[in-house]
Amino acid sequence: MIFAGVDWAEAHHDVCFQDEQGRRLAGGRLAEGVKGIARFHELAAAHAAAPDEVVVGIETDRGLFVAALVAAGYQVVAVNPMSASRYRDRHGSSGAKSDPGDAKVLADLVRTDRHNHRPVAGDSDLAQGIRALARAHQSMIWARRRQANQLRSALREFYPAALAAFDDVTSGDALAVLKAAPQPALGAALSRAQITAALRRGGRTRRLAERTAAVQAALRAPQPQPAPALAAAMGAAVAATAAVITEMNTQITALEQQLAADFEQHPDAEVVRSLPGLGTILGARVLGEFGDAPGRYATAKSRKNYAGTSPITRASGTRRAVLARYTRNRRLADAIYLWAFAALTASPGARAYYDHHRTAGDTHHQALRALGNRLVGILHGCLASHTPYSEDTAWSHRSHETARAA
Repeated sequence: MIFAGVDWAEAHHDVCFQDEQGRRLAGGRLAEGVKGIARFHELAAAHAAAPDEVVVGIETDRGLFVAALVAAGYQVVAVNPMSASRYRDRHGSSGAKSDPGDAKVLADLVRTDRHNHRPVAGDSDLAQGIRALARAHQSMIWARRRQANQLRSALREFYPAALAAFDDVTSGDALAVLKAAPQPALGAALSRAQITAALRRGGRTRRLAERTAAVQAALRAPQPQPAPALAAAMGAAVAATAAVITEMNTQITALEQQLAADFEQHPDAEVVRSLPGLGTILGARVLGEFGDAPGRYATAKSRKNYAGTSPITRASGTRRAVLARYTRNRRLADAIYLWAFAALTASPGARAYYDHHRTAGDTHHQALRALGNRLVGILHGCLASHTPYSEDTAWSHRSHETARAA
């Protein structure tokens, strides 16, 4: 066996090859792209008879470079950057750091401690596509939230009547009316016919008369008036931000449609969607972040650890604390939190589990994290057996425990 550490970057990658005794065999700087991958193959082939005799340590499990290594048959181990940093400190106290040095650290790490780290497993092309779409969709929603906060801040500063008229500034109603009247004076001057026309353009089809009256009353309510020059400037900013959010809404809808179409083609989609609280979009996020490589998660515990839902224990002497993990996949954690919240109304068993934790003294967020951890374990069982969710199977043991306790 030989061991390679790759310190990857945008423009280049530093690599270090070692034998089983830790002696340096080769190394250097690889270019990004096809030339760099070809050079890696040349260096590996000079010391190994087959790709599976090469163990590669790298601080990511994503990207074309990693995909090329996995496809070639190398044993690729994804190392958390924090773990690599701690390993570096364990073997040196000078504080020195360089890209070639980091490549050596990664080679040493996979040579001695690869059993403590997760091998990169190849997901199907469809699962990778679902993950890419789900992440783009989620990133767009997060970006829209930032734009909405900017819009709310601007309206609060000079146009509070608009905030009184619309609870959600990203809704079609709000954006259409703000496009027609981005300034307080223009909003107060809107007739009912103009407001109704704007609401129709925003997509509203029901209760138009009632909504028109409410919007007009809010826009005509007394409020301090900004100076004309300030109103014109802020109005231009509001109109621009509203236009950006409108386009974001259009693109989010398009991404949702593509994501739903791809998710429906996946063989695990029916199983994932059968779990309470998981619809098409949230289910696609969960499936994409977990991946579908067979054997990646040997047990439900390993899937929970990857998800970051299983708690950690910090104990020293007589002190012991059970805490939530703070280093985890943010996208997957967000999806599981929303999943747990949605499951409260979709599953009696999930609701009872949540209530039990609340009764025991957990806060709302702690109880949701515990429920999310439990749901990840249920998902693992369903995927392992490729069987849809069953309420009785998932929660019957807890009913028996409750009965025995009574």
